[in-house]
Amino acid sequence: MYLLGLYFENAKKNGAGSFSVEKHGRWLRKWALLSSGRDQRELLQLMALACGGASFIPQLPCKLHEFQRRGGPPLRLELMLARHASCDKGEYMSPVFGSGMEINDTGMVETVQRNAYRLLPEKLPISKLSLGNGNSRYFFLAYGPHLCPHQNKDDFDFEDPFHRVRRFHSLFSKDSLVTDPVAFLTRLHYRAILKSRFPAQQSIWRLCHLLEEYLEIDTGRWVEKGCDFELEWSQLRSWQKRAALPALDAVRHIIDAFPACGTPLDQPGVTLLDRPDFFCTQRIFPRWIILMDLLLPSMQYISTLSLKAHAWFPHKVKRKRLSLPAAALIPEEKHIRTRIPKGAVLLLHLDGRLPNLALMKLSRHYKEQGKMVILDRRGSRVFLGRRDGIRAPEAIYASCVFSYTANTNRVRHLRNYFGKSIILGGSGVDVRRRLPLKIEKMPPDYTLYPELDDVAIGFITRGCPFDCPFCIVPEKEGKIRQVSSLDDLLQGNRRKLILLDDNILAHPNAGDFLEDMARRDLQVNFTQTLDIRLLDKEIAGLLRRIRCSNTRFTRTVYHFSLNDTRYLNQVLRKYRLMGFTPGDNCEFICMYGYNTTLAEDLERFLFLKSLPGAYVFVQQYRPTLGGPPPDLEHFFDDKVDELIDELIGIVFGQNMKSMEKYYRWLSKFYAKTFNRLHKGLVDTIFRYNRRHEKGRYIATLARTRRNVTLS
Repeated sequence: MYLLGLYFENAKKNGAGSFSVEKHGRWLRKWALLSSGRDQRELLQLMALACGGASFIPQLPCKLHEFQRRGGPPLRLELMLARHASCDKGEYMSPVFGSGMEINDTGMVETVQRNAYRLLPEKLPISKLSLGNGNSRYFFLAYGPHLCPHQNKDDFDFEDPFHRVRRFHSLFSKDSLVTDPVAFLTRLHYRAILKSRFPAQQSIWRLCHLLEEYLEIDTGRWVEKGCDFELEWSQLRSWQKRAALPALDAVRHIIDAFPACGTPLDQPGVTLLDRPDFFCTQRIFPRWIILMDLLLPSMQYISTLSLKAHAWFPHKVKRKRLSLPAAALIPEEKHIRTRIPKGAVLLLHLDGRLPNLALMKLSRHYKEQGKMVILDRRGSRVFLGRRDGIRAPEAIYASCVFSYTANTNRVRHLRNYFGKSIILGGSGVDVRRRLPLKIEKMPPDYTLYPELDDVAIGFITRGCPFDCPFCIVPEKEGKIRQVSSLDDLLQGNRRKLILLDDNILAHPNAGDFLEDMARRDLQVNFTQTLDIRLLDKEIAGLLRRIRCSNTRFTRTVYHFSLNDTRYLNQVLRKYRLMGFTPGDNCEFICMYGYNTTLAEDLERFLFLKSLPGAYVFVQQYRPTLGGPPPDLEHFFDDKVDELIDELIGIVFGQNMKSMEKYYRWLSKFYAKTFNRLHKGLVDTIFRYNRRHEKGRYIATLARTRRNVTLS
């Protein structure tokens, strides 16, 4: 975000007034310089209160009512902001908007109601400064004139849901601590130099270059693998430490706020500086300004300075401008309405990552009749009907594979919008609906999904001989039978195959099918997994000859499933027939949340950990239409904490990110059951990914919105 203006009433020192950043069209002054004095310091603090948001500022180390004039009405703050970073705005949010709050004489903070604004320009869109994920949204920093770092007590685990308030504590209290430089540099060095992570590399290289050039700090050893930052920091002069501290703190917070960004230091935001000339000597101050300007090139700075410091300020920096986003003039629209030509056929691919075979056959059917066919994925782009004054397509088909809540809402919207014109099918809508036999027998239209390129997709067999109660196949497909051959599927000499069969190994001719695949030297993705219980020595040998792959055909993968603990000994015997090594990437799909207990889930994961080359891909049970509900009444027992402690100690060499899905589900279920969090489980969830969301996760008790307690 960028701050465009602040309007205030009943401030203790400034009374009523306003502050506006100089701007010309889409250009905004990068450095706004104020004079020094208590009133100007208060003005910076009012900006910080307004930018901090009503949800955060009660956590500041100060008494909020002291900013209000005694005996008067509440302190009113109204501000105008530009949304710039992608995390600040949705698709149809106004890029320039207003927000505001009031603080009464008890320190209570209230958001100004939409119809109660009176200081902002008329017709300015109004939005509440929302929490976002509690870290990246509306990025904002502020620094007081005297900074003191943590000493071996800095917290990098994000457990505090209001940790982003630390970014501007020092503006309100000289006792507030900023980043421990040794701890931060050690962590940054680990990511950048030891682990070669691109965002950290970009950050440490820029930081080292600028500190060396402008603060005369020898950073050559900072990029060596064996660097001791405690020793390096101790060898710096006092003025170097003082000048480097705000730069290090800013880098730390912006990296924390944008963990998924390749160049976090280039993100826009607002930084308030109260008397930064106290950070440096007169000789160094101009260099420090240039350092901060180059370190964060898209950052907006607002600073108070003494008269002397105004004279020292580099003229070339003072002239710099920031560009407001083009979207400030025209809101960005990703969902573009598309005209559907008269007589065209519209196919809606509502869910699933794989190409939709039914839609491909419908496309073939209509194209052979000379019709134009238009494919729209997820139904997000085309919601046009007669009520728009545009002629509706000749036919509209939508396929929905899964019955998730989001899909149910999407299907309801389509039915309301298109009425009887739309034909809905797929397992997520109706398990009994079939394509007409004439269309079912047609070859698919591969031009509908150009990404398939040389990949074939389809079934050799359908159905399964088993009647697992959680599975949709018995009702939808019935008993196993052959429906096509490899010759039918491999049009145009395709050498890769996505096989959709429900349980191909259960067919009596499974050996013949596999032999044919091996003889043709195909790359095959068995998307629906293989039943490892049906392996014998011959089938195992054939599978080893086939180049089993993932859906993108970029690496070897063998897919099996393990949904409970009933057949572990049998699975172990069959697994040994394959002679797997870690390089074979043997993936077991493990369903959870159906009828297993925590102890049984742990037993499954421990068992798979013992198999060479095996790892886990977890999938939560979601009842199919008419399927049985989950039976988890006895999921936890009196050893629940011991079991979780053992569970989080299991580490697979591959795909631990998938296990995080199970950890999150387990953490939420645990919180709902016991009204507390398991700290070890929470720490494991946020050990590597989305660490910046940890505080909010704790505050909402694993997103159950209950009061929080850590066990």
